[in-house]
Amino acid sequence: MIIPKYWAEARLQHREGRRQVTLRRFGWSDESDAAAQAHADLRVREAMDWVLAGEDLPRRERRVAYNGAEGVPIREEIVDRHGENVITRNGYGALCLNTPDVLFADIDAGEQDLSFRHGCMLIIVATIVLAAALKLAGMERLAPAIGIAFVFALVLSRLVDWLHARFVARPRARDARERWDAEALARIRAFVDARRDWTLRVYRTPAGFRLLAMHRTFDPRDPEVAEMFDALGVDPTYARMCFNQHCFRARISPKPWRMGLERLHAPYAAVWRAEHADLRERREWIRRYDAAASRYASCRFVEALGQGGEAPEAIAVREVHDLFCRADQSLPLA
Repeated sequence: MIIPKYWAEARLQHREGRRQVTLRRFGWSDESDAAAQAHADLRVREAMDWVLAGEDLPRRERRVAYNGAEGVPIREEIVDRHGENVITRNGYGALCLNTPDVLFADIDAGEQDLSFRHGCMLIIVATIVLAAALKLAGMERLAPAIGIAFVFALVLSRLVDWLHARFVARPRARDARERWDAEALARIRAFVDARRDWTLRVYRTPAGFRLLAMHRTFDPRDPEVAEMFDALGVDPTYARMCFNQHCFRARISPKPWRMGLERLHAPYAAVWRAEHADLRERREWIRRYDAAASRYASCRFVEALGQGGEAPEAIAVREVHDLFCRADQSLPLA
């Protein structure tokens, strides 16, 4: 697991006859901007040597913080360190706990869309019907009739959307979520029952459940990790990121939009640079975020399963995780 403090980018161009090759590569360091630039220069020269030797390599690396990165280190603000475990602020502003060998796994049911999906069609149909009715009622000009009809149709669609969400979608979503929760917990318990040397802590999250393995540490590329992820239905993107980044990861503070806040926007997000820490707008957003986050939990402890004991490394991570998540407090999840 590598989470550098400093980042740079190098560009190198090679022209030979009509052929021109331009490469860009990132560099990183925990020491300084200059060291990061030197690393970028070295990486781009090495990449050019490979390309000129006939290798088919990407011309540039994607500017991403974490999600989607193909082996490039995590590019996020480092907020705190606890031994080998690092707390970072992700692209939309939440805190994440990154650990090289303590296994986290989230199993998500997804968040339901409670909107009435036929709202646009309803507006069109209602506009036509009301416009025709107003025309028949004696309005001489068609444009005002359409305008009035559209306003009435918009109000009607919003009303229908609210009624649908309140009396149809929410009850259905609640029933579906309860069924999913029961099935997911049964699957988790069956998994542990078949592995008596395991110990898993189960937490409830806004979208499902989080699992924390306590009995031993894991290499993120361990086949046993992949088997667990497959057996319990862990998000494939998260599984791929664990493999590529050589670490496990858990969000330990609320998602801003679940608290009614806007997310952290560029240029104060995503492609992190050390100087972003001094941006006034970023500091102000973090102040408002922290104030709101104090009223929410990121997950809630449910139960511990298995008889495999607890490894010291896992205990240390659990203490940090539970403290930041407020996992033992009766607060709304976000």
